[in-house]
Amino acid sequence: MKGSQKLNLFSFTMIVVGLVIGMGIFRTAATSAKDAIAPSVYFSAWILGGFVAFCGALTYAEIGSRFPVTGGYYKIFSYAYHPSIAFAINCIILISNAASLSGVALIGSGYITKLFPGIAWTDIDKALISCVAIIIFYGINLMGLKMSSKAQNILMMIKITMIVVLISALFFPHDAPAAVAAVSSPIPQMGWLQSLGVSLIAVSFTYGGYQQTINFGNEVDQPSKNIPRGIFWGIGIIIALYLLANLSYYTIVGFEQMKGEKEIAYVLVQKVFGNRGADVFSFFLFFGVLAYVNALMMSNPRVMYAMSDEGSLPKIFSKQSSKNDVLVISLSVFAALCIIILFFAQTFEKILNFTIFLDCFGMVASSATLFILRKRTKHLDGTGIYKMKLYPLLPLIFIANYLFVGVSIAIQTPDTALVGVLVLGAFVMIYFLMAKPRTRLS
Repeated sequence: MKGSQKLNLFSFTMIVVGLVIGMGIFRTAATSAKDAIAPSVYFSAWILGGFVAFCGALTYAEIGSRFPVTGGYYKIFSYAYHPSIAFAINCIILISNAASLSGVALIGSGYITKLFPGIAWTDIDKALISCVAIIIFYGINLMGLKMSSKAQNILMMIKITMIVVLISALFFPHDAPAAVAAVSSPIPQMGWLQSLGVSLIAVSFTYGGYQQTINFGNEVDQPSKNIPRGIFWGIGIIIALYLLANLSYYTIVGFEQMKGEKEIAYVLVQKVFGNRGADVFSFFLFFGVLAYVNALMMSNPRVMYAMSDEGSLPKIFSKQSSKNDVLVISLSVFAALCIIILFFAQTFEKILNFTIFLDCFGMVASSATLFILRKRTKHLDGTGIYKMKLYPLLPLIFIANYLFVGVSIAIQTPDTALVGVLVLGAFVMIYFLMAKPRTRLS
């Protein structure tokens, strides 16, 4: 790429911010608070989550700079490990993304049901509403990339506005949160460290997305200088926004009250702007949630296409519509996967633990490729690529965090962890069952 077309510091910083800030902050604050035995645990989890995101973003940026290939994780896994590991990890990443989409759709359905307080909504009702949203955006994506990208631009603006509303509530008059008795922890007699680990599950979901910096390591102007600066400022902005939003929740809703809420942003806006303001907020937030649904509907079928094109998935997954180049089979399979997970789990908490446990495999395995790449690509040192400082400390901190979170999930919900391990093992077996002779990348 020519120098004039490369990303400058500001552009790369904004990409980092855009990759991370999603819809989780409108729901996961309550989940994180419920699992925190004290405010110190709660805010420590959000600060630590930001620091881990910083370590991860730097790690993935160097991986992308050292191995700049189209095809993302699959080819990096194949290069560093074995194609069977590449296939299995990429498949669980697809499942994790489908679960993430379903979870975020449930966040949206929870808020839209607030507009109809006279109805006793069940988890199945909310799952049905989420299912309708998935089907609608499945239809939009069937119409082609141009239509889905237009929808994405509009929905992203709504999402950003909603976050600004949350933070601005701090500066409006509001009543102090009422004193309530402490809510008992769902896990008896948790210590501070164990509580931090469980609280980090929801926080990790909210900070996700920085791993996509792997795609930009070779496209940033003066990478050795601008990549660390862009990630530092980008993650700094994200931490500030998340802490301000959490300070709004803590100050206006109250720490103990947060534990019992699901649609926590609705409660906050209701206390500051009244019922009408909360209803308007929920209506627009539902469409902001759909931005995430649409984004994953756009991106994940393309991952399946790349795997099919390389022979890891059957060729039918790379079949495109002759009318508008839509990946009909891949899109349909991904949408169906989202709906299956939605009705298998039904609640956000179950989907959250399943998603993050699968992510733990992907994050640890993908970040660990840096240790292999450093040895195999020594000849690139000093050629202008990005090379992180404080190596190997930062990637080791990142890996340790996800091992900590994975163990926390296994302790809290061992059944979820067992399913995750079985899914990973099943995909390794599927690879060898359907594999044709492959040549390992070199």
